Amino acid sequence: MQPDIDYLDDETGARLCYRLWRPQRQPRALIVICHGAAEHGGRYQRFAERFLPLGYSVAALDLPGHGKSPGRRGHIDRFGQYVVALNAFVAHVRAEYPLVPVVLLGHSMGGLVVSCYLLQHGDEVLAAVLSAPAIQTELEPALWQQLLIRAIARVWPSLGALQLDAGGISRDPVERQAYLDDPEIYLGKLSARMVVEMVDSMARVQQQADAITVPLLLLHGDADTLTAPSGSRFLFEHAGSDDKMLKLYPGLYHEIFNEPEREQVFADLETWLGARLDRRSDTDAAGQNDSTSASHAASQGEQP
Repeated sequence: MQPDIDYLDDETGARLCYRLWRPQRQPRALIVICHGAAEHGGRYQRFAERFLPLGYSVAALDLPGHGKSPGRRGHIDRFGQYVVALNAFVAHVRAEYPLVPVVLLGHSMGGLVVSCYLLQHGDEVLAAVLSAPAIQTELEPALWQQLLIRAIARVWPSLGALQLDAGGISRDPVERQAYLDDPEIYLGKLSARMVVEMVDSMARVQQQADAITVPLLLLHGDADTLTAPSGSRFLFEHAGSDDKMLKLYPGLYHEIFNEPEREQVFADLETWLGARLDRRSDTDAAGQNDSTSASHAASQGEQP
């Protein structure tokens, strides 16, 4: 179940690498993955292997400056560049499956990217799943540090300002070592500009959360020290979605799909996605029946 690896260009001309795992038949849905800071889409091979047999196609992007995509590691000039990249990616893979519903899955910083995307393009996807989204973070600097970082970002934006803790990704030592040994993972510091852009984007999502109206599943380990579970609680309480669910997993760290209990997480996601797709199928079937009844009534000279 190896993916096809290819490239696309977004509207800014940025070259983006992506992976696409194709099922043998027409998929019931397309899951588009947006990864976290410093990692890449290739780390979702296990995820794809779990969902392809269930009839899903899975696509994962390498954001600018991540994985196989060009760009400075650990740095971004504007957070909106990530949103532009995701928008281009969704349009690109949707062109291959124009009649298949799209579900976005954003992990960590990718959850923040997806949240920002939903503020602009929420009506283009069926649902969104946020895994440990960076809406609030335990790593957020104190106020005086933020002011210092903002000053540095103006004069030396690429200067390293925040180190991610690899020990916080999973309780599984094999997963932690695989993370450290992955040559496409950036283990250096995030730049001052990137930190400022992320903090400002978190604030924007918090302020505009009621504009997120798609069906929303929030998944978070309650022992996560990289992104705060309180951020998922905040989105659950303030998102404008009528259909939303929050699941907090006791004792799990940041990468819930790489924790020892991952099968439970996968099962919860499978159940939630299946219910939304079944509901969509029922709605489409009802609409077709109504349309057929109306056509028949019209042919008989009746009022539908």
